[in-house]
Amino acid sequence: MATSIDSRKLFSVIFVISVVILTTLNNFADANKRKQDVNTLSLGERVQQLTDFSNKRPIIRMNVQKFNDLVKGTPRNYSVIVMFTALSPARGCAICGPANDEFSIVANSFRFNSQIYSNKLFFALVDFDECGSIFQSLKLYTAPVFIHFPAKGKPLSQDKMDIQRFGVEAEAIARWIAERTDIQIRVFRPPNYSGTMALIIVSVLVGGLLYLKRNNLEFLYNKTAWGIASLFIVFCFTSGQMWNQIRGPPVVQRTQNGISYIHRSSQGQLVIETYIVFLLSAAITIGMILLIEAGKGKGDIRKRRVMLVVGLGMFALFFGMILSIFKSKAHGYPYSFIMS
Repeated sequence: MATSIDSRKLFSVIFVISVVILTTLNNFADANKRKQDVNTLSLGERVQQLTDFSNKRPIIRMNVQKFNDLVKGTPRNYSVIVMFTALSPARGCAICGPANDEFSIVANSFRFNSQIYSNKLFFALVDFDECGSIFQSLKLYTAPVFIHFPAKGKPLSQDKMDIQRFGVEAEAIARWIAERTDIQIRVFRPPNYSGTMALIIVSVLVGGLLYLKRNNLEFLYNKTAWGIASLFIVFCFTSGQMWNQIRGPPVVQRTQNGISYIHRSSQGQLVIETYIVFLLSAAITIGMILLIEAGKGKGDIRKRRVMLVVGLGMFALFFGMILSIFKSKAHGYPYSFIMS
């Protein structure tokens, strides 16, 4: 009798364990099936989701799931240009903000140009603070980074834009996109009325000054004032201020070696670089003026000697500095003066 009871207990235990195992396996299989159903989207569903997101905002802000489903998921018949960035001020990325602005200009230029807009190209953004795991999976250690995810296959080395060489201007991004996708995007920048307003204000001030001084206009014949004004205009144009207005480059550039104030390519420049060149050109000119004044043979001889030494020193030092900047941008230029 005891043996029969023990057999029944053993059978009950085995039955319960079997039920638990089967239930667990069934739940696990259902969970995997649901996961596959969620992650496996058809091509039409991917295109429709991307189109809906793009209609709301030209740049689609990605999270991990969206990135895996819509950017890396297959099949695809569309390209995605993804900007990997770190926009949080705590990250201290000085170039990420300007790069994001330029990227937005390209995306808006594509989105609102009915002649080229299609569902064959989409723009997306991945922020490090929101999707750090994506950066790790792609082995990205800097920001910003622009990567083209083609319609077929994985990104190649050419699908990563070399911003150290081309910069982050909207026009440069558009040219790179055209090389990778054969889609020509004409960049349309939003109108900037600050220059027009400044011109109006200056015109009003000059007109008011001339009206108030209409009985005493001798200052218009002051050669020194006209010379200084002319030099200021020349320095503005030779230092590249017009480039800043047209291209809208970033103020500085963050590299692997730290913040760079001089663009390393002769095809680009930074805002701070134009002011450096402006000041160096002005210093060289002042040195030349001192040398000319010292050689005129008028005035105290000691004063003229001081002017000669200071002028020669300024010319040599600052000419060497501006030549060094040119050499760093024009790679292979063999000449230098005082400093390499």
